[in-house]
Amino acid sequence: MNETKSVLRDLEDAIARGTADSRERALWHATDLLLAGRYCEEEISTFGEVIGRLADEIEVEARAKLADRLARIEYSPASVIRKLAFDDEIWVAGPVLRESERLDDAALVENASTKSQAHLLAIAERKSLSPEVTDVLARRGDREVATAVARNHGAQFSGSGFLHMVKRAENDSILAEHLGRRLDIPRHLFQQLIAKASDDVGKRLASERPELMGEIESSVANIAGDLQSKFGPGSRNYFVAKRTVTIQHRLGNLQESTIAGYATAHKVDEVTIGLSLLSGLPVDVVDRALFDRNREMLLMLAKALGFSWDTMMALAFLGAREHKMTAGELDDLERDYIRLHTQTSRSVLEFYQTRKNAGKSGVKHAPRAVAH
Repeated sequence: MNETKSVLRDLEDAIARGTADSRERALWHATDLLLAGRYCEEEISTFGEVIGRLADEIEVEARAKLADRLARIEYSPASVIRKLAFDDEIWVAGPVLRESERLDDAALVENASTKSQAHLLAIAERKSLSPEVTDVLARRGDREVATAVARNHGAQFSGSGFLHMVKRAENDSILAEHLGRRLDIPRHLFQQLIAKASDDVGKRLASERPELMGEIESSVANIAGDLQSKFGPGSRNYFVAKRTVTIQHRLGNLQESTIAGYATAHKVDEVTIGLSLLSGLPVDVVDRALFDRNREMLLMLAKALGFSWDTMMALAFLGAREHKMTAGELDDLERDYIRLHTQTSRSVLEFYQTRKNAGKSGVKHAPRAVAH
C-alpha cells in the first residue's frame, strides 16, 4: 500500500508540473498500473482519485478510450466510473453505462432520470436491469429505448413498469411484439396487449405463446364470438374495448389523459365506456351526450370530471359530424365551457347517477348546469 501511494504521489506531482501531453501519459501509466495489479478497495480508491483528476484534464477522445478500458474491469474505481457515466458525451458514458458493474441502481436511476436518450439507450442494453431502473426507462425513454429494454431479457419489470410499457405498445407493433415474447409478462397484461395488437402481431404472438393464447381464446375470444353471432360483428369490437378499458379502470389507470388519447384516435367505444366508468352514468346516456348536437350535457360531464378544455375539445370533435367543427363553433363552445360552474356540473351528474340507481330510464327534466 505504501509503495502504491508513493507511485501515485509521484504521478500527482507530474500532474501539477506537467503539460497536457505529460498528464495524458501519466493517466495511461496510472491506468496500466491499476489494470496490472491486484489491489484492495482502499488502494483502488486512491487510484481513482488520481485517475479522476487526470480525466478532468483530457479531451473527449481520451476520455472515451479511458471509459472503454475501465468499463469491463470489475475493480475499476467507482468514483471514476461514475464520473464517466455522467459525462455529457455518449462516446464517453456509453461503455460504462452498458457494461460496468461498478454502477449501482441508485446511480443508474439518477442517470436515467437526468441524462440524454442516448444515455438511456446505453442503460437499456445492460446485461441486467432492476425494476427500479426499468421503471424510469419505461416512463422517460423514447421509442428506441422502450424497444431496447423490452427485448432485454435480463431486464426485470415492476407491475407498474409492465403496465406502462403495454400502454406505450398500443400503437407500436414492434414494441408490442417484443413485450409479448417476454416470458415474465403477467397473463392479464399479455391479454390486454393482444386485445390492442394488430392482427399480424396478434397472430404471431398466438403462434409463439400457445400456452397463454389457449386461455385467452377460451375466456375472451369465444365470448366475443358468441356476441358476434347474436348481435353482429360490431359487438366483438365493443366487447374487446369494454374489457380493455375496464382493466385500465380497475388498475387505476383510466384518467383524463387516457380519455383524451382515445378521443384523438377516434375510438368511440373506448371513450364511451371510459366516460361511463368515470362518471357512473349508463353507457347510453354518455353516448347521447357525446353525439347530441346540443352539447350542454357533454360540457357538463367534462366539467364535472374536471377535464381541461383541450380534452373537452377532443370529445367535441369526436362527436361532431365527420369530426369537423368550425372555428366559430369552437369559440362558442370554449366560452360556454369556461363559464360552467364545476360544483353545479357535479350536482347535475349526481342527479343522473341517482336516476340510474333508482332504476329509472331516460334523462328528462334534468337540472340545467349554470354559469359562474
